[in-house]
Amino acid sequence: MAQTADAPLSSLLGLSRHSTCQTLLGLLALLWGCGEENTYVAPPPPTVSVSQPARQTVTDYIEVSGNTQASNSVNLVARVEGYLQSVDFADGTFVKKGDLLFVIEPAPYEAQVQLQEATVAQQQATLTQASEEYARQQRLIRQNATSQAQVESWRAQQETAQAAVAEANANLEIAKINLGYTRVTAPFDGRMGRHLVDPGNLVGAGSPTQLATIEQLAPIYVYFNVDEVDVLRVRASMRAAGQTVATMGPVTLGVGLQNETGYPHAATLDFIDSDIDQSTGTLQVRGSIPNEDYVFLPGMFVRVRVPVGTTPDALLVPDRALGIDQRGHYLLLVDANDEVEQRPVQIGALTGDLRVVTEGLGADDRVVVEGLQRAIPGNKVEPKKVPLTPPDQPRPPPASAPDSAATPAPEAAGANSGADGAAAAPAARP
Repeated sequence: MAQTADAPLSSLLGLSRHSTCQTLLGLLALLWGCGEENTYVAPPPPTVSVSQPARQTVTDYIEVSGNTQASNSVNLVARVEGYLQSVDFADGTFVKKGDLLFVIEPAPYEAQVQLQEATVAQQQATLTQASEEYARQQRLIRQNATSQAQVESWRAQQETAQAAVAEANANLEIAKINLGYTRVTAPFDGRMGRHLVDPGNLVGAGSPTQLATIEQLAPIYVYFNVDEVDVLRVRASMRAAGQTVATMGPVTLGVGLQNETGYPHAATLDFIDSDIDQSTGTLQVRGSIPNEDYVFLPGMFVRVRVPVGTTPDALLVPDRALGIDQRGHYLLLVDANDEVEQRPVQIGALTGDLRVVTEGLGADDRVVVEGLQRAIPGNKVEPKKVPLTPPDQPRPPPASAPDSAATPAPEAAGANSGADGAAAAPAARP
């Protein structure tokens, strides 16, 4: 037992001295190989899609906010005194011009008309008598059978009777007008508000009593204010085109509601105020919307787009390519070294899905339009050029993919596998 404990390791393992040396050398070689340093292979730069700005003549616009107002709005009032007899419409309904809305008790005014008709008849009889007597006196004076004073007297009575008839006719006309006021009718096609007085109440006592309100909604007006800088810009554009307010012709405005995208409704410019409000530095302008489907109601907040001129060869980029930070809008560009640059720009109107860039962009600049999240300023990228079609040109139809496109070419497959292998190289090393 003592000999077994003192035996060498090679004897216990059943190995010869030569085999033991080879085993130790192999272990040392393995340890030496594990001591080599790993080599990092950088991944390829990310691929982004770039386009040069589209060039196109575009219409310049200013975008403002406004409010709608009824083209006609009337407070219907009781113009004669009396008890309200009936309300002949349903609250909130549309009515036509001339439709009966209210009736104020007509009986006292009908009696007044009859009274004035009798007065007219009475005064007419007096005039007839005075005219006949004046004619008889004229015959008598030619026969020296009456005095000149008598002739003059009957002539005065005739003229007085004529005036009395005219007065009676005027009073009759007033009585008829007051009788007409007992029937309140719609002054134009419009929408009624709610009635403010119930039947049986006394109205028109001492002062006119408001009965209801009617508003004309088709057409409807949109009022908005343009600041002085934009007014000067428009006037300069008109002078350059040789136009005046009288000769510029109809101007079409774009109008949009809060829940709408863009400006789907058209309005016609029909009023420009004569002076600028000194307190706000703005000029009031009005447009008229047909509103035949009654989409707009008075008091709505709307967005208005006003054309102010045209810009030839404007530069346009996809609106989605624009970013914004504390300094304003910017674009991500790829320079000649394929490095990403963040450049501040000034923007203009939106035309379709393209945005006009007024400052900060050149016609030959490469703008990142896809893969924005992979384009980091200062880093290199692999740009892939894609065409950009202006909004007024038809977009090219997508090309049908050939069968060979489904299977990559051997060179492309090799390139892809090489790129993938290079990207995976760091992970393959221990």
